[in-house]
Amino acid sequence: MTKYPKKILTIISIIAVFVIAGSAAVMYTNIVKDAVDFRIYNSENKESPKLESTSKELYKPVETYEDAVTSAVEIASKSVVAISASKDVPLLEDCVDDPFGSLPPEFRDFFGGGIQFPRSCDNGKTQKKEIGGGSGFVISEDGLILTNKHVIYDEKAEYTVFMNDGKKYSAKVVAKDPTNDIAVLKVDARLEPAKLGNSDTVKLGQTAIAIGNALAEYRNTVSVGVISGLSRNVTAAGAGVGAETINGVIQTDAAINPGNSGGPLLNLKGEVIGINTAIVSGAQNIGFAIPINQAKRAIESVKKTGSIKTPYIGVRYIMLNETIAKQQKLSVSEGALIRGDGTGAAVVKDGPADRAGVRAEDIITAINGEKVTSTSILGSLIQKYSIGDTVTLTIKRGDETLPLRVTLVERPQE
Repeated sequence: MTKYPKKILTIISIIAVFVIAGSAAVMYTNIVKDAVDFRIYNSENKESPKLESTSKELYKPVETYEDAVTSAVEIASKSVVAISASKDVPLLEDCVDDPFGSLPPEFRDFFGGGIQFPRSCDNGKTQKKEIGGGSGFVISEDGLILTNKHVIYDEKAEYTVFMNDGKKYSAKVVAKDPTNDIAVLKVDARLEPAKLGNSDTVKLGQTAIAIGNALAEYRNTVSVGVISGLSRNVTAAGAGVGAETINGVIQTDAAINPGNSGGPLLNLKGEVIGINTAIVSGAQNIGFAIPINQAKRAIESVKKTGSIKTPYIGVRYIMLNETIAKQQKLSVSEGALIRGDGTGAAVVKDGPADRAGVRAEDIITAINGEKVTSTSILGSLIQKYSIGDTVTLTIKRGDETLPLRVTLVERPQE
């Protein structure tokens, strides 16, 4: 065997190490390249997830949500209006009053005469003054505008509608809903109506956007929240109107106030799902909106007849729950207990229910098979039908269950 010097062997060993290391590096590079190419190939063909792509997708919904909110506002803003109510009020002028002016001079002198007190005097003059307002939104191209009844409560007031682009129009009251906090105004202009959504599909937790004239600046302001409750029943009162029960309303934490009352509550598509109407006094983040589906029949009625006509059976009632049922020792805990109050009899004489045989203390448990409950109250169920329709009431009377057929008539004007 040939013997090599130790130095030569060392050199050969070093060269061999570099050759092996270089080969390994080339192999690793090719493996990584193949892996990257494979990953890119699969990403393009959507066959396997990619970390970078996944992170982008995780952020994408945030961007889409923000875009959806701003887009919804842009879509609806041109149809949202501010409403101002104004009327002639007495113009009080400064004047002085001498309490001793009617006394004879000797008596006036005795009391120091010439004493005068400043006060305000009504000299028969008037001035135009803004007394209230709210918001609304366009519901037809020919200038019909939906708002709250309490926004236009004063029959002697003049109403002006301000568009978001600064234009303003004189408006007249066309109709008021006798059963709901809804009213319709009319302006002489061609306008773009808002898109109406389907409030029956609204879900807890979905985004809610309230738009209206919140700061009395006749320009739209926006607040965003979520749907925090459904089918609520609230009693609301406002300036110039008495307490009124509003049934089946949507609860939201989007800021609702007297200024944007009557304006729309939107979904992320820019569709109207409710009409802002009330807040809980002294509570934060609790507002209510009338579901737009409750108003659709009124809207169509105004378009066809020029007024809001609603069906009516002629009863007064109390919605039952377990507490009331226990107190009254009733056999059922859901339904509408027919009972009078301080405003009138339980069953209106010669009304549809009276003619059908409904009696005081009857309990209506269903209409055409649809149950009457705390979330599907009697009044709301009746509003699903039209004047002239005949419906079957399921009546609980003592131990009996009776079907009574009632033909709905137009609610008389109050």
